[in-house]
Amino acid sequence: MSKQQSMQHHTPSRRAALAPLTLALRLAFGGALVLGASGGAFAQSANAQYDIPAGPLADALNRFAQLAGVAVALDADKVQGLRSPGLKGSYSTEDGFNTLLRDSPYAIGKTSAGYLLQGRPAVAPAAQRKEQALAQVTVTSTLLADELPGVYAGGQVARGAQLGILGSTSTMDAPFNLSAYTAGLIEDQQASTVAAVLQNDPSVRFTTSEGHIYENFSIRGFEITGEDLAFNGLYGLSPYGHAPTEFVERVEVLKGPGALLGGMSPQGGVGGVINLVPKRAGDKPLLRLSTDFSSAAQFGAHLDAGRRFGDNGRYGVRFNGGYRDGKVGVDEQKKERLLAAIALDYRGAQLNLALDAYSNRENIDNGSSWMASFPSTGVIAPPKTGTNLLRGIYGKLENDAVAVRASYEFSDALSAYAAIGKLRYRYSGYINGTRAAIRNAAGDYLGTTFHQRGSTDTTSAEVGLRARFTTGSVRHQMVLSATSLEFDTGRATPGFSADYKSNIYRPGTPALGADPGPAPKVGDAALRSLALADTLAFAGDKVLLTLGAREQQVKTRALHPVSGAVTSNYDKRALTPALGLVVKPWTPALSLYANYIEGLSQGGSVTDATAKNFGEVFAPYQSKQVEGGVKWDQGEYGNTLSVFQIKRPSMLKDTASNTYNADGRQRNRGVEWNVFGQLGGQLRVLGGATYTDGKMTHASSAALTGKTIYGTPKWKANLGGDWSVPGANGLSLNARLVYTGSQYVNSSNTQQIGSWTRVDLGARHSVRWLAHTLQLRANVENVANRSYWAGSFNDGYVTQGAGRIYKLSASVDL
Repeated sequence: MSKQQSMQHHTPSRRAALAPLTLALRLAFGGALVLGASGGAFAQSANAQYDIPAGPLADALNRFAQLAGVAVALDADKVQGLRSPGLKGSYSTEDGFNTLLRDSPYAIGKTSAGYLLQGRPAVAPAAQRKEQALAQVTVTSTLLADELPGVYAGGQVARGAQLGILGSTSTMDAPFNLSAYTAGLIEDQQASTVAAVLQNDPSVRFTTSEGHIYENFSIRGFEITGEDLAFNGLYGLSPYGHAPTEFVERVEVLKGPGALLGGMSPQGGVGGVINLVPKRAGDKPLLRLSTDFSSAAQFGAHLDAGRRFGDNGRYGVRFNGGYRDGKVGVDEQKKERLLAAIALDYRGAQLNLALDAYSNRENIDNGSSWMASFPSTGVIAPPKTGTNLLRGIYGKLENDAVAVRASYEFSDALSAYAAIGKLRYRYSGYINGTRAAIRNAAGDYLGTTFHQRGSTDTTSAEVGLRARFTTGSVRHQMVLSATSLEFDTGRATPGFSADYKSNIYRPGTPALGADPGPAPKVGDAALRSLALADTLAFAGDKVLLTLGAREQQVKTRALHPVSGAVTSNYDKRALTPALGLVVKPWTPALSLYANYIEGLSQGGSVTDATAKNFGEVFAPYQSKQVEGGVKWDQGEYGNTLSVFQIKRPSMLKDTASNTYNADGRQRNRGVEWNVFGQLGGQLRVLGGATYTDGKMTHASSAALTGKTIYGTPKWKANLGGDWSVPGANGLSLNARLVYTGSQYVNSSNTQQIGSWTRVDLGARHSVRWLAHTLQLRANVENVANRSYWAGSFNDGYVTQGAGRIYKLSASVDL
């Protein structure tokens, strides 16, 4: 099929497929507008972005009241000389006031006329100190198991995150290195996908290029595919491709394996866990419209609407709808994305319910970012930024998901929870194989494209019991959990094009493979597990010990695409224990922590027909991590320093016996430093640095043993600063530096790409406009428009960094 014929065939079908969703999105937008109108006039919303620097308490309270559109009564003499820590992030009116009053002897009260300051209840000093200590060192850090942790000073990260079966845990009480990036940070940086959010984390790197249809990551030197993202604690429900952020409240990152916490992920990633927390309706009604523009010529719109109903706001509705279309990524590439998401929840005295549903469509046209391998003569320079090797290709992804979660408190000592969700995923087009195997120093390569069709249907579920009890002076929080993750996979045999000649510096028009037709079912899998964990609190909660283990079953089948007959069958089990320790020897503001935890991935199958053990299937690979560190929380800013070692097995061939075994060993060791919070009330900081030493300690040959793992730079650093300009209310400037050291691109360590540094700049201004809050934002990424090889994806292949990107947006709360 010619390029012209292929495009003619593609365009009408795509429009037809999008028509129902476009209509549904329009109806949803209309419904959200009606929802907003039914609540009357909307003031500043629960999730509006407040940015109030630290300073005199009276000034901070008056500024907040002005932005929130409410009245506050205060006696200036009483608050004279008192200071406020400031406020940045998403807050309800009462939470915002109380955060500003955190270090004062006052709390906020409410009357029919508005808000007023009132004294805190009198507490004896000794009892008050005891109460404060308990609040900071309790096992759950005063958080309910499914409660969303508060926002940390500066508003860019949260004070804790969800830790799977351990529930919501404060950063200082968690025996792991974790980060939780907030919706406020996402909005301020105009981070439209998860990869853009994780540009702030020095332990994470994006392994596919900007403009590619899929997002994949590396954490602590181990690959995490987009399929391994969790959605509200459940694997298998996050959108394939680019996970959009418009409906996400938090992006949580746990560094290291997490088999005990949530079970085995679909692809068995061991470097870390990425969890997306969906938005919920806040205590105050919200109706926000945002528009944005990205170079070169992509436009977008986003509607965020929510409110609560009933007694004490028990019922909540939150809708997020977004549409983007236009040029983005490499030259002349176009990308269209359509999102509609709704979240319903019920907050009762004992029962809590939540339902999340979303539909996400993503289409690329006329190109994609790509990957390159080098000739044996060595590494060559990248072409100019935005070079499009694949003009004419296209691809389409469709994600539809729904999930329900419930929890019930039988008593203070016993609660239960359950969750279940389903995802329907369909893909077609030229979405993989975007590679250029370069043949010489001039950049010539021989290429091929292939057209794909496929599907994945996923069902994910979890059920558990939590018990809280005391034995002597030791407090326990015990949890018993069972999980199930099942997915059916369909895939057509790809339609390959003829080989064609091209050049990375002067690309020609690629040949296009033919549409392969329907995608039959080719396999299914079931990952089921049972876990038990207990967190014990000793010595007045100064010592927290977590013990647990998970029994995991991994079942997979491969099916013949025509007859449906089973061609291979895998059924293995593994037990993954874990231990975590937190010690606060002097003060709740300092935590020493350590952990031993394992990760799990499917064992290999011997597919080499010439091997003596052809057809043998190995037990699941158990990766093992040992980690220790210190966390220091100064109230306004914090630091985490970690050292870790992860060992992961792999399959290798013993040439002497002509057999395969699971004796391959990779070992990654490293040091990580993370910093977050605000300094002096006006400067917010976020970032850190990491050192990683990845080695193949036992390989299939002596030549590879001891080699550095490809795609694992020793040094990485991210440092961002966000500054509120004094005297210019609502104006903030920001900058971010991203550094990645040199790295090998192949297992034999014969080719190495150099280090690179990227600088991003931005500004935002919050103003009152016609009695509404208006947020204006501008960001520039890769200010110097530097062209560089960014990193590795698969053995021997590199990705090119994105060129300069301009981002503009405006948001108004109606």
